[in-house]
Amino acid sequence: MPRTALITGITGQDGSHLAEHLLGLGYEVHGTVRRVALEQPMHRMGRIAHLLPRLKLHAASLESYPSLFRILGAHDFDEIYHLAAQSFVAESFEDGFSTMNANVNGTHYLLAAMRELKSRARFYFAGSSEMFGKVRETPQRESTPFHPRSPYGISKVSGFFLTMNHREAYGMYCCGGILFNHEGPRRGHEFVTRKITGAAARIKLGLAGELRLGNLDARRDWGHAADYVRAMHLMLQQDEPDDYVVATGETHSVREFCELAFQEVNLDYRDWLKTDERYLRPAEVDLLVGDASKARERLGWTPRVSFAGLVREMVRADLEELSPKLDLGALAARVGTSASRIAEAACAR
Repeated sequence: MPRTALITGITGQDGSHLAEHLLGLGYEVHGTVRRVALEQPMHRMGRIAHLLPRLKLHAASLESYPSLFRILGAHDFDEIYHLAAQSFVAESFEDGFSTMNANVNGTHYLLAAMRELKSRARFYFAGSSEMFGKVRETPQRESTPFHPRSPYGISKVSGFFLTMNHREAYGMYCCGGILFNHEGPRRGHEFVTRKITGAAARIKLGLAGELRLGNLDARRDWGHAADYVRAMHLMLQQDEPDDYVVATGETHSVREFCELAFQEVNLDYRDWLKTDERYLRPAEVDLLVGDASKARERLGWTPRVSFAGLVREMVRADLEELSPKLDLGALAARVGTSASRIAEAACAR
């Protein structure tokens, strides 16, 4: 019998990459989705559309303990990956109540259902570098104290400690992954990285005339989502459960991200960028960079995609998405790159 895994948030960036990874390893993969997604699959399941025939999807909500209990009670999962969350930091400032309800209660409901059902599943909680917030040391590691600076970060700290408590108090196999920023072509358009690469592509194609951003000097440790889901899986294969930082160990500014993205389409970002105070956080996190030594030593994990490679892939994917009716030759002429490079990028996705 194949091993079985449940992924909450399977329709998101990380969920789709993890589903691909687990299917490639021979898993039977289940996922939770909101009922509206089942009713509108083409609109809400774009990231997993190519996987749908191989997935088993279940309607559930993080706000509904009974729906989660029902799914866990009906299936004997080997592994549960809890990725679903309200993960947009800016939105958490606008609606902290919904963020807390989904991120804290949803995690508690899952863990409580596992405990009540005496589930043998191994549990992964998706933490975030935003938990460090106003950092106490650089780089940040598993022992670095948390000082979150947003409702989102606070909700993730709560979920992280709930996970740790169930491991320590009840002997459950629960791991927390403290993942630093991880991006890719499947990133939502509301996130700053996708906002930048999408704007670079739209401006080059004549579909936009400017890019508005907030703090250009904020620095982050950016990796590729496909790399980071490998670490999630490796955590649940160890003899003993533990918590791990997953990061590249490199830090880059939003300004650097802009520069590389616009260079990919032969433009100077300074000609198109406008700073806008509306996009500044009420409490800024200026510098995040992780020390993933523990993950390297115990899990054998290392990132494969460089920062420059990540930005390049995202820009090319946005160009491809925005130009579905243009032949490769015409597109190459407009963006100033070769048709073979665009074709290569398209095939690599």
